[in-house]
Amino acid sequence: MTQELLSRRLRAGIVGGGAGSFIGKVHRIASALDGQSLLVAGALSSDPQRAKASADAWFLERSYASYQEMAQAEASRPDGIDFVIVATPNHLHFPVVKAFLEQNIPVVCDKPMTFNLEEAQALVKLVEERKVVFALTHNYTGYPTVRQARYMVQQGILGDIRKVLVEYIQDWLMEPQEQKGNKQAEWRTDPARSGAAGCVGDIGTHGENLLEFVTGLKIQSLCADLTAFVPGRALDDDANILLRMENGGKGLLTCSQIAAGEENRLSIRIYGSKAGLEWNQMEPNSLILKQPGQPAQVLRTGQPYMSADSNAMVRIPSGHPEGFLEAFANIYQLAIADIRRAKAGQPLQGGYPTVYDGLRGLQFITKVVESSQKGSVWVNFAD
Repeated sequence: MTQELLSRRLRAGIVGGGAGSFIGKVHRIASALDGQSLLVAGALSSDPQRAKASADAWFLERSYASYQEMAQAEASRPDGIDFVIVATPNHLHFPVVKAFLEQNIPVVCDKPMTFNLEEAQALVKLVEERKVVFALTHNYTGYPTVRQARYMVQQGILGDIRKVLVEYIQDWLMEPQEQKGNKQAEWRTDPARSGAAGCVGDIGTHGENLLEFVTGLKIQSLCADLTAFVPGRALDDDANILLRMENGGKGLLTCSQIAAGEENRLSIRIYGSKAGLEWNQMEPNSLILKQPGQPAQVLRTGQPYMSADSNAMVRIPSGHPEGFLEAFANIYQLAIADIRRAKAGQPLQGGYPTVYDGLRGLQFITKVVESSQKGSVWVNFAD
C-alpha cells in the first residue's frame, strides 16, 4: 500500500463546496494544479439532489448524501480517498473533520478552523492523538513573496521588529446581501453558522495569521473595536484592532467588508530597527524593501536573489503572473508531500499552516470579540 501510494496521484474527496460556492471551486483547482491529486468523491451539499448535481458537474466518481456516510464508506474501500477537503460553513468544520480523522483520513480544512475555541482545542487533541496530517488553508502563506518576507525577517535584515500594519478590506457586504439571496453572505453573517465574529473570522484571521507567519512573533495582547455598520446585521462587518507583540513591538490590524470601492486589499507593512517591508496581495509578485536614506527596492518573484524557500513556491519564469490559485496550490503541494511521507513512515516536513495555527485563529477571534464587548479594553491573548 505504501509503495503504491508513492507511485500515483492521491485520491481526494471534498465535503461542501458545491454549486454556488466560491471556495469549493478554488479547492478543486488548487488541489489538482500540480497533478499530485484528483477529486474522486464528495458530499457536496446537505441537499442530496444538489450534492449529486454538483458531483456530476465535476465528474466525480462517487457522490454521498452525507459526510458521515462518506467517511465510513471511503475508509472501507480499497480505492478510498487518501485525504479529504473540508469546504463547509464554519459550524460544520469540527464534526466533519472529526469524522474523517477518526477514520485516519488526512484533512485539508478551510479557515477559520472551527466554530469556536472549545472545538479548536478539542481538534488539537484529536490531531495529536491520531497523528494524522492536518492542513489549514491560510493560503496567503503560500505566496513566494510572503515566504521571502519571512526569510528576510529571520535573517535579521529588518532588525528588531517594532511596528506591523496589516490591512484586509473589501466592499462586498456594504449592502445587506444576506437579505437578497446571496448564500455566501447568508451564512457568513449568521452567528449560528459563522461563529462569534463575521468580518474578523472571515478575513481578520488571515491578517492575524499573516502577521505571525511573516514576523515569527506571537500576539501578546489586543484591544478591539468591532462594528456592524449595515442595519440589522448580527455580526461585525468592520474591525480595528491594536496589537502588542511578544517582543514589545506594536501592531494595528484593520479588516472591513464595507469599504466602498475596495476589492480584496490585503497588505502588510513591517518596520524594524534597520529596514521595512511592504507586500500587497493585489500585486503579489512584488515585495518592497525600504531602507532609511535609500530608494525603495522592488524584489520580484522567481529572481535568483530570492531565497530558496521563496523560489520553491514558483512554477513559471519570472515576469509571468502567479497569484491566488497558485498560492493556494502551494499549501496543497506541501500537505500532499507530507501525506506521502506519513504513509511511508517518514518524518513530516510541514511548511503549511497546521492545527496549531487554527487554534491561534480561534483564540484571536475569541479575544477580539471579548475586548470589543467589554468596551474595547486590552485583553491578554493567552488568558
